[in-house]
Amino acid sequence: MRSLLVIRVEPTIAASSDAIPLTPERLLGANGYHVQVTDSETEALKMAAEAEASILHLSLADVEYWVRCLGKGRANTPLLWWCAPDTASSSVESCEVEASLDGILTPSMIGPEIHWTLHFASKRYMERKQWEQERKQLQSRLEDRKWIDMAKAILCDLKQISESEAYDLLRKRAMDERKRMVDVATAIVKAHQLLQS
Repeated sequence: MRSLLVIRVEPTIAASSDAIPLTPERLLGANGYHVQVTDSETEALKMAAEAEASILHLSLADVEYWVRCLGKGRANTPLLWWCAPDTASSSVESCEVEASLDGILTPSMIGPEIHWTLHFASKRYMERKQWEQERKQLQSRLEDRKWIDMAKAILCDLKQISESEAYDLLRKRAMDERKRMVDVATAIVKAHQLLQS
């Protein structure tokens, strides 16, 4: 992982006028990573498509917004939070966030720690995406099952047949029409609802 994106909304404020704050771009740059920084949604969406990970250098209260923003753009990168004194102190009230983060980076990390954090964040991201896809598939199957069960109930009632006979009838109709069974079931339910109203 060599190209990273840092999203920073508010400028980092130094603890004293002499201290130069350690920012993610300084730390990552010093460890051989190419880092781009932005505070613009439009730029973030473009840059995230090219980056191998996005580091959110902002308070946790702002993280949810940026995760949604990056999700709209289909940015397919691991998301890490920069947990430094400035972001940690501004996040005290929002320690519970709904957004999924894949890792945390801190200013005290050294090269190997950064490497392994980014490595495991990438693995976590891939697992999270797989779980999200499986969840969507399961929800779709449940929705399909709902339509099929409603159509079976209608057929059982109208034709005075058993559930297994209604299922066989649905399956035969779907095969005859070369349609998915759920499409035939949905058509039956909607036609029945139309006739009932």
